[in-house]
Amino acid sequence: MTGLPPLPVVATWFRRAEVAPGIARIEEPHVHEFLRANIWHVRGRDRDLIVDAGLGVASLREHLPDLFAHDPILALTHAHLDHVGSAHEFSDRRMHRLSSVDAHTAASLRGPELAELLGFDAPGIPDLLIESAPIGFDPAAYAIRPAPSTSPLEDGDVIELGDRRVTVLHLPGHTPGSICLFDEASGALFSGDVIYDDILLDELQESDIDQYVASMLRLSILPVRTVYPGHGDPFDGGRMREIIADYVSARRR
Repeated sequence: MTGLPPLPVVATWFRRAEVAPGIARIEEPHVHEFLRANIWHVRGRDRDLIVDAGLGVASLREHLPDLFAHDPILALTHAHLDHVGSAHEFSDRRMHRLSSVDAHTAASLRGPELAELLGFDAPGIPDLLIESAPIGFDPAAYAIRPAPSTSPLEDGDVIELGDRRVTVLHLPGHTPGSICLFDEASGALFSGDVIYDDILLDELQESDIDQYVASMLRLSILPVRTVYPGHGDPFDGGRMREIIADYVSARRR
């Protein structure tokens, strides 16, 4: 990228930690916090579930080959670049029918350019959204590889893992195709960017505040015990309801 100094090179791109029995979080620690999204690995008896696929700066298959060892299902919570970058590496890709990962997916590692592509005001966003790079990576060549859905998802669909089953919740607002995945037996909610413990983005080009409020009200009555969000640390259902109440109150004003 013109005008940018060379980036430090790192051999280890991903960081993984077990956060609950059968659930691991995978992060990209060298990515700016704005784009540092969580990848969730949920282990099942018959199949594994991978929730979201990171930026695609480094190959998941190359760096974390065990993710592919148990016939994984990839479920994408929505189609923003920080959640879909490695989607092409999976053979079973599922997303809502209003989401698509293709040549039109907005993608840039330059902060101001990405802000313009997504349609948001981001004063102070850095010029480059990664601080290091994996071996051989050229930030100027970054792009999202097309990864069409192999099984479009609808609200109420169930993903079976054998000893776990998660229900698809279509909760638009952040994007038209935003979904959460709810494991009612454990109370676990994989929420993508529908809800996380920070400022929620509802004024992007494709966002809809009225839909977002409706989605939050629907989410508020679910018996959620733990939220595994698209960004940041997990939090409990009580905190989820506080975030929802604050958001709905602010938008109704």
